[in-house]
Amino acid sequence: MGRTEQLAAIQGELAEARRRAHDVAAVAGDAAWETPPAPGRWSAAQCLVHLNLTSRAFLPLIEDAIARGRGMPGGSGSHRMDVLGRLLWWASTLRLPVKTTEAFVPSVDRPRTAVLSDFDVLQDAVVGLVAKAEGLDLRALRVVSPFDARLTYNLYSCFRLIAAHQRQHLRQAEQALRR
Repeated sequence: MGRTEQLAAIQGELAEARRRAHDVAAVAGDAAWETPPAPGRWSAAQCLVHLNLTSRAFLPLIEDAIARGRGMPGGSGSHRMDVLGRLLWWASTLRLPVKTTEAFVPSVDRPRTAVLSDFDVLQDAVVGLVAKAEGLDLRALRVVSPFDARLTYNLYSCFRLIAAHQRQHLRQAEQALRR
């Protein structure tokens, strides 16, 4: 798969996440939307608010990486995840519960329509940054994790991790509604 196709695949994953978020919001009754399925678990609303918090944190980091990449050679060959990116991506597929940092613990204080509208605006911004990254050497551009400043990964890994993280929490939101 070529570099353009790799970025298009990420944009497709992000579009699928948007569809799933809208499906979750559409099928949830008010009580189910806001009520966690069990103590210590998140409600569907909390899952989407968490994704909004995450996107808000990533956007300036990605914008900075893209700005730094404008003056660099474009690189060649396929984009590749780095070792840490692959490890984190793999861990996200295990479906094991992971405690988040305090800054990303969601509180639901806005109506469902506002949460979903925020999700759409932020998703548009992430998709736009994937498009802006076209032609850059995403393997060479580093992003510091907003969850843990000790962790850095390349920009391609970052995009893949955002999509995987969204899948993980949308699955969690869907499960919260099935309780």
